Amino acid sequence: MGGKCPHRKVKKRRFSHKTARRSKFLLKGDDAVYDELLKLAEVGEGKALPVDEDLPGMGQFYCLHCDRYFANMEIRDEHFRSKRHKKRLKLMDGPAPHTQLDADLAAGMGMPDNGPKLMSA
Repeated sequence: MGGKCPHRKVKKRRFSHKTARRSKFLLKGDDAVYDELLKLAEVGEGKALPVDEDLPGMGQFYCLHCDRYFANMEIRDEHFRSKRHKKRLKLMDGPAPHTQLDADLAAGMGMPDNGPKLMSA
């Protein structure tokens, strides 16, 4: 009943290795990045990034739109020319992305709308 299938070359993995890799590189949601861009536009950009030894490139080479750190400036500049970054720029320049509140309201989980009060007692 159990055991390895005779024609299978690769053992079946109990846990998905792709899920583990994906969770390692979790990115912020579109709405969180959009909010940070709005805050940055209000305040101004003259602030240097803090040095962090755990991040690639000591945390100095960062793309705010894509929420990614890079090892050096050349790689970051190459990323700026990529199709993925340009799509992300277009997405962030457009209307505000949907938030969890929008999803809740669309599902009918928001505040109840009972209409105007007709008589006060």
